[in-house]
Amino acid sequence: MDIVCALRTFLRVAETGSFSAAAIDLKLTQPAVSRQVSALEAQLDTRLLHRSTTALALTAEGERMIPMALRVIEAVEALGDSAGPVGTASGKVRLSLPTPLGLYMSDRLAALLDRHPELSVELLFREEPSDLIGEGIDLEVRLGPVSDSSLICRRIGWTTAFLVASSAYLEKRGPPQTIEDLSHHDCICYRRGGDGRSWLFSNGSDQVAVRVAPRFVVNNAVAVHRAALAGAGIAILSHILAAPDICAGRLINLVPDFPPARLPINLVHSSRRNMPLRVRTIIEYLVAAMREDPFMASSSASGPNERCLAGKA
Repeated sequence: MDIVCALRTFLRVAETGSFSAAAIDLKLTQPAVSRQVSALEAQLDTRLLHRSTTALALTAEGERMIPMALRVIEAVEALGDSAGPVGTASGKVRLSLPTPLGLYMSDRLAALLDRHPELSVELLFREEPSDLIGEGIDLEVRLGPVSDSSLICRRIGWTTAFLVASSAYLEKRGPPQTIEDLSHHDCICYRRGGDGRSWLFSNGSDQVAVRVAPRFVVNNAVAVHRAALAGAGIAILSHILAAPDICAGRLINLVPDFPPARLPINLVHSSRRNMPLRVRTIIEYLVAAMREDPFMASSSASGPNERCLAGKA
């Protein structure tokens, strides 16, 4: 039995919660997946999964096996990287990140994949922190402070966001003259790791938190963007989504002298040694991608097209 292959199969079954789903991901038959897991259990003399006709669940031993399996696979991959062609990454990297940054990276990954034909990337759009080890996620981008001291954390950039609304909404309700005026407006809240009803603004010297009473709350930034374009209310949007619409006049940048506060963009991963080349390659590419965008490059950066982004309110 190929123990590494069996461990990979077990991890995929644990992640998907299904033999059939794991078989599809691994391009195997369902019986083949079941045989590999059974062989692994026989080799270890330990039951890793509870099976029934309707459900599949990890045993306590299976839960403990996940971090150990990840360490074994990473060690093998690191050994393969050191023996393989210099500078060529191979294997799959699972990268979790917020929706706007996921869209930003989707536009830029083709060049990296061209340079590394054996590398593949699975993007997971997440609005809240993931269980990296339990879900087999290699890297995650998180916005704001990272409180989990067990994770390796690296700041790779800063967010830039705009307070925006469509002309249609502003014609009905008028623009807010100050951020305090938001309490009298329809707001579209992006709930990410909280209730989304407290908006933080900064003019460079002062920070002010404004409590809003939204009529529409959603946990996906693209849905917030579409609702704002449709005239549903005022929203805070990442520059990745908002800047093209502001420059085209589809959205208006509001109260530009007191914009939404900027947050650090952090890249986190588990505290593991022997990081595979495939993961190091993605980290380097992410860092370079942040530096290419002046809106994210530094804590004080101002982006291009400042005139069109200056706002009319």
